[in-house]
Amino acid sequence: MAKTSAQRQADYRSRRNDGEGTRRISTWISVRADFALQRLARHHGTSQREMIERLAIQTDDEMLKSLDLDSPEWNQYLGVTR
Repeated sequence: MAKTSAQRQADYRSRRNDGEGTRRISTWISVRADFALQRLARHHGTSQREMIERLAIQTDDEMLKSLDLDSPEWNQYLGVTR
């Protein structure tokens, strides 16, 4: 029996979400954030996807540098429960 379009799409997304490579996100953002993202990506000569990735990783790195290793704040940020 042939698969429906929805089933084929679900299979594609499942294959694409390979854990360590890429993950799909779906969200709505404000118009202001959209314009800011467009400007940042254009300014840096990159895609909006790359800009989101850069901003997230840079902010995460800064956060991790500000926390003491194995402190309660570190564990809370990383979602570690003991």
